[in-house]
Amino acid sequence: MNSACVFCAILAGDIEADMVLESADFAAFLDQRPVFKGHVLLVPRQHVVTLPDLPPELRDGFLAAAQRIATAVVEGLGAQGSFVAINNTVSQSVPHLHLHVVPRTKGDGLRGFFWPRTKYADLGERGQYAARLRAVLG
Repeated sequence: MNSACVFCAILAGDIEADMVLESADFAAFLDQRPVFKGHVLLVPRQHVVTLPDLPPELRDGFLAAAQRIATAVVEGLGAQGSFVAINNTVSQSVPHLHLHVVPRTKGDGLRGFFWPRTKYADLGERGQYAARLRAVLG
């Protein structure tokens, strides 16, 4: 636990939250500023900042909990689907790993994210980027 972290404070019961799922390793609660009603945040109980920091032994459970929540927003809220996302550092409003599950319905008004697009100079540059990633991924 990190005493300066708002999510750790929620997990400790020091800040009120509407919990929707709790286990020994994870908790999920409603976002206080939802994109749409029913927007859920899934967090590990262990204070980690980003997805790369999540211990390997927690990865499968984290994804399994995310699947359950994505199913729940459809079955429980009548959503047609969901938007599932994790920000790592950039746009991460709380420095504690959290996965968003946002209920979606066709025509809900969310237009998605307008990511700027770019182009590689040529196939050689594209290959260099691929090689750099392969080197890290092994």
